[in-house]
Amino acid sequence: MSHPTVELDDTVHQRTRLGILAILSRGDRVEFGYLQEVLGLSAGNLSRHLTTLIEARLVTVDKGYQGRRPRTWISITKTGKNAYDGEMAILRSLLALQDAPRDEDPNASETDDVDQHPDGDREQTSS
Repeated sequence: MSHPTVELDDTVHQRTRLGILAILSRGDRVEFGYLQEVLGLSAGNLSRHLTTLIEARLVTVDKGYQGRRPRTWISITKTGKNAYDGEMAILRSLLALQDAPRDEDPNASETDDVDQHPDGDREQTSS
């Protein structure tokens, strides 16, 4: 049995792209400027991430006008929604694994008697 993190999709899981898909997963098309503002990104950085998502066919981009002002709207595709939902399922299974009692964790080692300290150092415990 493999660990849930093996199944994470690097295209989806990257922090900014996951944020974009999370916002779009509600089903509404979203204006480029809104994504830029709520995710705290420059226009160039957002464009770069959107290009990755477009190439993976996870989102679509529509350009048009609202009055006289040019606008760019982004929408999630069915493939994108499925990818996002799959990523969330993997993250939920990872959380469940983390919350499982030690004796129910199939990945736990019989000899895993090591304490993890907050500073990241590991120390062998005496039995």
